[in-house]
Amino acid sequence: MAYAVVSGQQRWKRARFAVAMVFCVHGAVTGSFATRIPWIQDHAGVSAGQLGLALAFPAIGASLTMPLAGTVSHRFGARNALRGLLALWTLALTLPALAPNLVALCGALFLYGAAAGLSDVAMNALGVETENRIGRSIMSSLHGMWSVGALIGSAGGTLAAHLGTDARLHHAMAAAVLTALGLIACQGVLDLRSTPDEEAPPRFALPPRSAVVIGAIGFCAVFAEGASLDWSAVYLRDELGASAGLAAASTTAFALTMAVARLVGDRVVDRFGPVRTVRSGGVLATAGGLLVVLAPHPALAVSGFGLIGLGVAVVVPLAFAAAARSGPRPAQAIAGVATITYTSGLIAPSAIGAVADATSLIVSFGLVTALAFGIILGAGVLRSARGERARSAPTAPTATQDHALTKPKA
Repeated sequence: MAYAVVSGQQRWKRARFAVAMVFCVHGAVTGSFATRIPWIQDHAGVSAGQLGLALAFPAIGASLTMPLAGTVSHRFGARNALRGLLALWTLALTLPALAPNLVALCGALFLYGAAAGLSDVAMNALGVETENRIGRSIMSSLHGMWSVGALIGSAGGTLAAHLGTDARLHHAMAAAVLTALGLIACQGVLDLRSTPDEEAPPRFALPPRSAVVIGAIGFCAVFAEGASLDWSAVYLRDELGASAGLAAASTTAFALTMAVARLVGDRVVDRFGPVRTVRSGGVLATAGGLLVVLAPHPALAVSGFGLIGLGVAVVVPLAFAAAARSGPRPAQAIAGVATITYTSGLIAPSAIGAVADATSLIVSFGLVTALAFGIILGAGVLRSARGERARSAPTAPTATQDHALTKPKA
């Protein structure tokens, strides 16, 4: 029996490591693409405005296809579904650089976003299932690994751009490597399958009400994230007269605090629970927003953006986890929350710009601060129907639990 318990613990560790690598690979695709956008723009011959239009299509593709992820997982099993969807995502990296014009670029980015959304839902659903079996929070660190992957992909893309490498060659090589790494990682994830008598989910369904409510908190966090990433440097330059280097430091401060908070956030969640953790994060994000709006000096505004990143870091991972526990169909609920958060990420940069054009960037970040305060008010919705996870250390799985990898009937 002792051997079976040790074997079970090793299996959970392997499964956690494997799904973390999946998140890292997923993030690396995004980082690889983002660094070559200028090359893609020149190759397609599109203006800045046309590029802005094209960059809306990944979110559109993701939002329209995410609800299908549950059906794919039900039919093929969690491991096979993730293996196929992640491969589609890594291979989709090659598409945008091949586009010769605006229409082709919009189509390529739609397919790129669709593959991103489907694989995103599949890996988050499997991440929640792995978390349930381990018995302690891991979703924050999984999203932290996504950020690590994005940084790795960005570093590779920056080097390729510096060397003047054709993005078609760069992305083909990156896609080949990431596809291989993704397939290897998927070998170690849990092989969850539906029971024979489990009802198949609808092929396409609107998000359940619980997902809409939980998604509202994710909306606030992602809006603050998108606004800070895209506008922090502009804010410091235009509103506070910061140098180019100091303005860029605001974006770095935000991304760094967000990545670090996600990597260590699971310990905080296990100790204080998701509601208190998110509420405290909302307090930090609100304080950061106020510091940005009221800062008389650029250095204080940089600190404010760092606080915003620290405050919103764990909100989306915990929103996914809460959605998965809110009803009998985890993938459908996660797809609903993901659709809402993707929509927030889509509209945030343009909304900030529109408000700034009508008033000022200070007013725009006043809106960000108000949404951060909304995280404080709405944190309670992340308390799942089962209640918050017990904060005591989990017991080791038994031999029976170790092999019970089939989902219970809904």
